Amino acid sequence: MTTNETTGGPVPAPEQRLQMFKLAPDYYQAMIAVDRASRQGLDPRLAHLVKVHASMINGCAFCIDMHSTDADKLGEQDHRLLSLPAWRETPWFTARERAALALTESITLVTQGHVPDAVYAEAAARFDETELAQLIALIATINVWNRLSISTRMSPAAK
Repeated sequence: MTTNETTGGPVPAPEQRLQMFKLAPDYYQAMIAVDRASRQGLDPRLAHLVKVHASMINGCAFCIDMHSTDADKLGEQDHRLLSLPAWRETPWFTARERAALALTESITLVTQGHVPDAVYAEAAARFDETELAQLIALIATINVWNRLSISTRMSPAAK
């Protein structure tokens, strides 16, 4: 946590620009419904790994905090969450998780080579078609949430 140089305490969060849930309530409720639908049929722990990973790539502090907290409640191990930026260099992600993380990167960073055939093929080998469709929906949805949170300056609560 960054500290305030004068007091040694935490630096206050940036001021939130606007509150989507108040100003665009129909859209916000629709996003909540899309989010719920995007998770159907997926292992909740895998879903949170994907959400944390995309949020780390996008630099969304609010979503990193929310989804790592939720993953922790489901029993996810801290060392796995902390090593998501270097998942390729670790031995503790399953082949299925690795395929999901690679797909997450490709979709999140779509302008950097789109989704390569090899990445898609690996995910398709590890997930049935319905799961793969849900995984793609989940990745797309967390990317929308990241953009909403970042653009409106949503910030995690101080801990």
